[in-house]
Amino acid sequence: MNEAAVGKRMFSDQDLYKLIVPLVIEQALAFFVGVADTMMVSYAGEAAMSGVSLVDMYTFLVSTLLAALGTGGAVVVSQYIGHRDQKQANESAGQLMLIAAVGSTLLMIFSLVLRVQIINLFYPNIEADVRAAAVRYIFITAFSYPFLGLYNASAALFRSMKKTTHTMIVSIIMNIINVVGNAIGIFILHAGVDGVAVPTLLSRMAACFLMTGMLFMKGQQIRVSFSSIFRVDKEHVRRVLHIAIPNSIENGLFALGRILVTSIVSLFGTHQIAASSAALSVGTIAIMVCSGNNLACVTVIGQCVGAGEYEQAKYYMKRILKISYLGNIALTIIMQIFLNQILGLYDLSGEAVRYAYILVTIHNVCACFIHPTSFNLANGLRATGDAAYTMKVGMVSMFIFRVGAAILFGIILNFQIIGVWMAMISDWTARSCAFIYRFKSGKWKEKRAI
Repeated sequence: MNEAAVGKRMFSDQDLYKLIVPLVIEQALAFFVGVADTMMVSYAGEAAMSGVSLVDMYTFLVSTLLAALGTGGAVVVSQYIGHRDQKQANESAGQLMLIAAVGSTLLMIFSLVLRVQIINLFYPNIEADVRAAAVRYIFITAFSYPFLGLYNASAALFRSMKKTTHTMIVSIIMNIINVVGNAIGIFILHAGVDGVAVPTLLSRMAACFLMTGMLFMKGQQIRVSFSSIFRVDKEHVRRVLHIAIPNSIENGLFALGRILVTSIVSLFGTHQIAASSAALSVGTIAIMVCSGNNLACVTVIGQCVGAGEYEQAKYYMKRILKISYLGNIALTIIMQIFLNQILGLYDLSGEAVRYAYILVTIHNVCACFIHPTSFNLANGLRATGDAAYTMKVGMVSMFIFRVGAAILFGIILNFQIIGVWMAMISDWTARSCAFIYRFKSGKWKEKRAI
């Protein structure tokens, strides 16, 4: 597919640059905050670090569910923008905010009431000090879920408008609050787990108020009002949930799979738990461009499909994949050169560092080949309205490869943490094969959210 074949392009190279670069910066900021959190809490001891990292897997589940709601709304709104239907786009945006508020509040209540049971269910064999740190961390951070839900929904709407600079600026503010708060909590107040949890809550509150507040301002392409939020419109809710529910199920089960895998990792001792936490954090460097493009896919492909420009959707999907591959390769080369120095920033034992080096290397090398087709292509298919297919693939791959192979390689064959990473790569491979097949088949052209 060449440029001439798509006719007049909906997105110029400059448009893609303005859209993708702020998203990649957002991912970079998220990485640095993740590393800062992990490094700072490591100075409170490996038990505290392990407890926080275990809860981070549960937080990832919650964040994934809330982000899936945002993606569902963003797909619908993006398609309405492409269809040039401003009124319906605004109505859908308001209903997305309502769904996000209700869903995130329910998740907060559930997490607060059952926090001890959640930790015991997923991590029954952890040491007592690790369990105490995990329960404390989940109690404080659960209060941030409603703010996180509204922030995710608002940010998704701004991405639909191609205003990713707005989300980047708010992300910078949120991350500054988080990092400064962590430094004060850990090194000045010596508050341990609390010193990391409270800044997380405050930073999400600030981001929510800033991001949501801007949606009410005049002059926005998509603007929400209290009347559009507090009035239930069944048709718009149905359209948002038609994408959001399969997306939530798929991504929720993917996150649940990560939790189950982490519970397997918890069987291998504190050193390997700490190594896994550091490796997951550091490994995100290599896929920052790909992660930014996950979000860009929703806007670009969604607007193309809304306008009925399926050949352009195909063209831009290939273009985004190419950008992700180049980004993954470049960042992996840089990372491997400085990996020893990066891991040296963590206050970890020699055994944990050794494991972390191996895990990051496995992650980054394999990401160069299959990560974009496993994730970018999936989000592109969702943006067309083909969320049911990605859900089915995600569910099957998670149970068979992410969890099943982790049990086989990690426990039965006794490869331990290395085996768990082998299972993760097998999951990426299965997803990539299924999504490439779907994309080439053209069946996604029969789907639409509006």
